[in-house]
Amino acid sequence: MSFQSGKLWNILSLTVGGIVAIFLGLLTSVYVATLHENDLWFSNIKEVEREISFRTECGLYYSYYKQMIQAASIQQGLHGLVYDNKTESVRTINILERMNVYQEVFLSILYRILPIQQYLEPVYFYIYTLFGLQAVYVIALYVTSWLLSGTWLSGLLTACWYITNRIDTTRVEFTIPLRENWALPFFAVQIAAITYLFRSHLQPAQERLTLLAVFVATFLFSLTWQFNQFMMLIQALALFILDCFDILPTAKVTWLYIIQISGLLLVCALQFFNSMILGSLLISFNASILIARTIQKNLKKGSLLNRLGKLILHALLVSSLTLLVNKFIKSDEHIFKFLKAKFGFGATRDFDASLYLCEEAFGLLPLNTFSRLSDTLLFYVYIFVLFPMTVTAVIVALRNLSCSNQALEKMEEHTISLRPDAAYNLIHTVLFGCLALSTMRMKYLWTSHMCVFASFGLCSTEVWRLILKCAHLYTSQICWFWPGIMDELLELREFYDPDTVELMNWIKSNTPNTAVFAGSMQLLAGVKLCTGRTLTNHPHYEDKHLRERTKQIYQIYAKRSPEDVYRILRSFSTDYVILEDSICYERRHSRGCRLRDLLDIANGHIMDGLGENEPDLKPSLYPRFCEEIKKNLPSYTIHFTRVFQNKTFHVYKLAKHK
Repeated sequence: MSFQSGKLWNILSLTVGGIVAIFLGLLTSVYVATLHENDLWFSNIKEVEREISFRTECGLYYSYYKQMIQAASIQQGLHGLVYDNKTESVRTINILERMNVYQEVFLSILYRILPIQQYLEPVYFYIYTLFGLQAVYVIALYVTSWLLSGTWLSGLLTACWYITNRIDTTRVEFTIPLRENWALPFFAVQIAAITYLFRSHLQPAQERLTLLAVFVATFLFSLTWQFNQFMMLIQALALFILDCFDILPTAKVTWLYIIQISGLLLVCALQFFNSMILGSLLISFNASILIARTIQKNLKKGSLLNRLGKLILHALLVSSLTLLVNKFIKSDEHIFKFLKAKFGFGATRDFDASLYLCEEAFGLLPLNTFSRLSDTLLFYVYIFVLFPMTVTAVIVALRNLSCSNQALEKMEEHTISLRPDAAYNLIHTVLFGCLALSTMRMKYLWTSHMCVFASFGLCSTEVWRLILKCAHLYTSQICWFWPGIMDELLELREFYDPDTVELMNWIKSNTPNTAVFAGSMQLLAGVKLCTGRTLTNHPHYEDKHLRERTKQIYQIYAKRSPEDVYRILRSFSTDYVILEDSICYERRHSRGCRLRDLLDIANGHIMDGLGENEPDLKPSLYPRFCEEIKKNLPSYTIHFTRVFQNKTFHVYKLAKHK
């Protein structure tokens, strides 16, 4: 009778927990959708204003969805993407190979075949899909915490923390088309599936289904974000460390290595064998681990010193093989140049690396992040869960190295203190925490998992004993959550950017459809989306030729002669160039990080303003182009004619000399 009642109780708990998960997921979707509407008054503004609200690369990605919707047929739309000659002038590029836009393709096809055109505009179908993915994201986080702690109350706390720390856990409501907003929900699903995979006593059928779920989630994550390989490399490193210390079952870890490689190679095939994927460190690293295992036998046998020696040798072998394989297949080093410059191992004069380093998003995580996370008690709980679990992990790792398998079986009660699923999530949060601390843009990978890890520790009977001493940190601040959320929902704003709207309307009305535009990467993405004109450059910065082209186009903000700038622009068949005062007279960045400073340094010229310069920099023979062109001197008007001007933008038409 007690067995029957226990079974009924489990079913009831599972049902209630599932309903709560779905409710919280949908609530999050509605919440971020409402914030987006309140911030922009999206339902009331014009179409051009809606499109301008998709800033920088967001506009570029959305333009391909719009292009597919407006194509005469699905086949013609796909042909236009595979043979695209409007994104980069004088070049025909394959958008499906260069960029991760299969989600836009899929969504546009879905919109065309579903009978919803009369009821839902394409833009709403797009943004509602992204907001809907937030439900998937929250449910996956909820399930991960539930699996770790054994109670759905932990999942409830995870979702509440995710919502109340929205500023630091997601930015979907104002950067909707960003690749990470597509990818992170699938990454969360993958982590939930891996957490379940590492549970003990799984039936073979359960294990196979879980591996399939991991593969599908890994594939979708890889397909939707160009930086997937770096996130999965950190994940592979976590698996490698735990496997070396006998904390995870080797067979399951091997399957995960294979799934990562196969998922990435499948995406590589879909992206027409993209060289960035083929040359990824992840494939090299995982392949090296599998090769090293076949070379080194009996890695997990022997005394403590013997095993430590083997592990050091194993790590050196894997590292050497990784570098060797990657050296053989690598094609583009701009990410590595950025990393070297960021950590002080390379020249900081590199224009591309400096362009990244000077952006706040690629800087260190600001300290006020921890203040905000502490206001909701999340960071306090996280630290007090993290510390005892890390100590436990170190003890378990040393014990595993010093004991034989037979001795470990006799100490079964001690190994329960750190289950494989908990160990994986521990090192996952530590490694992604390090990534977030070094690069602010990556904090969303950490903070969302922080919600999972902290709530697991708070609700788990296994770690409760270790954090109970921290209970006195509870304060009345917890009562501020709900009013804070309500204040956000009640704050109404409206999108307002009349200068950009005026520019886009002028371009559509006064320039031919075949016109080629040059300018900043961020602005040109909007030009393509709003007007459909051909661009010289754009914000998808992962292509070597595009980076070189962008540096050349940006000479419009350097100290160059009008003849030089004209020659450069015409080499890319430019018809119009857009100059922005916000770049020419930039004050947002400090001296040395303004775009004009980066260009001066790259060109060997002394920077403007008071301050030191490198001794080898020389004064330029010419004034700054973007300033001097406004004086309408003959040397400039012979090549450039101003055709549009407002408070923000100046558009010049290039003469077509024979």
